[in-house]
Amino acid sequence: MLEDRATAAPSATPWPAAYPKGYAVVDVETTGLARDDRIISAAVYRLDARGEVEDHWYTLVNPERDPGPVWIHGLTSETLDGAPLFEQVAEEFAARLDGRVLVAHNAVFDWQMIAREYARVRREAPVRQRLCTIALSKELGLPLPNFKLESLAAHFGVVQQRAHHALDDARVLAEAFRPSLRAAAAGGVRLPLLECRPLTEWSDRPVPRQATGGYGGYRAGSWRPSRKRPACPYPNPGRYEDGKRLKQGMRVAFSGDTSTERELLEDRATEAGLHVAGSISRLTSLLVTNDPDSGTSKTVKARQFGTPIVDEAAFGQLLRDVEPADE
Repeated sequence: MLEDRATAAPSATPWPAAYPKGYAVVDVETTGLARDDRIISAAVYRLDARGEVEDHWYTLVNPERDPGPVWIHGLTSETLDGAPLFEQVAEEFAARLDGRVLVAHNAVFDWQMIAREYARVRREAPVRQRLCTIALSKELGLPLPNFKLESLAAHFGVVQQRAHHALDDARVLAEAFRPSLRAAAAGGVRLPLLECRPLTEWSDRPVPRQATGGYGGYRAGSWRPSRKRPACPYPNPGRYEDGKRLKQGMRVAFSGDTSTERELLEDRATEAGLHVAGSISRLTSLLVTNDPDSGTSKTVKARQFGTPIVDEAAFGQLLRDVEPADE
């Protein structure tokens, strides 16, 4: 683990009173991208209200399994064997996050990985809001060729030294976030903050130990497991109508960032008897998105087809009372 402190002169930029009082810029490296993958390293840069660095922290984490795509993050089983378990760093990690807005590049991924790790040790991460620097870049209209971290860094002249190393990625993001935050403040831009809802339900699927002593089996190009849902047993009754109930068999699609982990939302929809669709067609009953004005392919097609759209909170209410399918 590593800690450092830095100070800087306060900015003279007029500051919106509604902006958060502090930020935790986070990066985590993981064994993969799936629901049961694990964090293997984490870094946090704590920033004050105006984006100035207060300190930073870094740790390796023993995932108790195969480290996954070593060719990406460079962390081998040998490197991680002596690292602390997540439960041993959970308190220190929480102290770094407490009372701050979590900032990350593709923040929903980092938040979900963190929330799942805390759920495994029967705790909650002390985070109530997150800010995605991809969403902030879009709000600011930055002229980026794409929304990769390296493009954001290049735009602000930040030099990246070790891509996919949690500490350096967090440093790069902190340095790019500071001018983004100042530009937002100067322009009176509303920060794209989203609620973070901690996981209160969790069950791990066992990862088999190989005879060689490692966990799982990973090869280049095969480390991202697929997940196939059972077919919906009910016929599609058509589109959702505003003011009415959802009905079993309706085809529901999701788009964009969600406060609740996407897989949990999809699981609940499936358990309620809905058909979770991966794309939009004329047969889609409903699209769930917190950003209906975005230009994603799903929202564009939903507008073209006249597919009803509701946000995540409304969908959560609808899930409480789903009408049974016709017998």
